[in-house]
Amino acid sequence: QVQLVESGGGLVQPGGSLRLSCAASGSIFSSNTMGWYRQAPGKQRELVATISTGFTGGGGSNYADSVKGRFTISRVYARNTVYLQMNSLKPEDTAVYYCKLMDRSGTYWGQGTQVTVSS
Repeated sequence: QVQLVESGGGLVQPGGSLRLSCAASGSIFSSNTMGWYRQAPGKQRELVATISTGFTGGGGSNYADSVKGRFTISRVYARNTVYLQMNSLKPEDTAVYYCKLMDRSGTYWGQGTQVTVSS
């Protein structure tokens, strides 16, 4: 079984920054994609950013248009840990943020961490 544990959410003022972390444990294939999704009240869950393993250990990343230039996804491959650095936060970034891992055994989700951007 794969488990994902997120941390780093909280309350921040507009224009502020937060860093989310997600640590994956269990039987994980070396070729995988980790990422962040978010779900605001009354809305569907949406992609924020993903990052994949590449042949040599480094992979490509992908961002939602709404966060490009403000958020940065990164990962430590050896620890199956992914981070989301969120800068210039806006009230519309308020949501529960979920970590996701996909490999050939399946798709796994974390429990979510709340991010609230408000003055």
